[in-house]
Amino acid sequence: MLLAVDTSTLWVGLALYDGKCVISEETWLSQNHHSVELAPALSALLERSGVSGHDLSALAIALGPGSFTSLRIGLAFIKGLALALHLPVVGVPSLDILAEAQPVREQPLAVVLQAGRGRLAVGWYRSQAGRWLSSGEAEMTTAEELAQSIHKPSLICGELSSDERQLLARKHKNVILATPAQSLRRPGFLAEIAWNRWQAGQIDEPVALAPIYLHVAEPIPA
Repeated sequence: MLLAVDTSTLWVGLALYDGKCVISEETWLSQNHHSVELAPALSALLERSGVSGHDLSALAIALGPGSFTSLRIGLAFIKGLALALHLPVVGVPSLDILAEAQPVREQPLAVVLQAGRGRLAVGWYRSQAGRWLSSGEAEMTTAEELAQSIHKPSLICGELSSDERQLLARKHKNVILATPAQSLRRPGFLAEIAWNRWQAGQIDEPVALAPIYLHVAEPIPA
């Protein structure tokens, strides 16, 4: 049994996966209360599923990009579980989780997450052999800058405000927007990616795992 935890942004997710099906899955919008919501939510998820911590064989964590604080909370939580239960951990970039959920098409895919202060983390993917593959490093941008950079039909999915969706929708000839439901970051996909990597022996050293950050805060002037 693998437990997946995603605290990349205000959207938090938990999932239990056994290689055959998603045993249980929960996603909710937190109001920056990750630290007080995560443990009770996991306890309730395990109880509903009839699973105990001793039934777990591996852990998965979304690494970001995303919110500085929420990523650190999720990673610290998983590291604590890994050390207490002596379990292997698999870290997965958060943008890969969203890409995994999208039907593969010929057009390039841009996956976005909220990064705070009106900024978006964006990663581009291309289709190859029936799967989405990352085209390079994720970058920080805004919805306006993203819209201006698109000059050919492209798929866009991920966390977008209503204003950002309207802005991108104006380029309807080149922007193909995924629906809000298609853009929800589901922890079940995180669990499935991590399960396959775990089975292939691709695990991470918990102590060395670090969040993926795209922006370093500027120092405050003296």
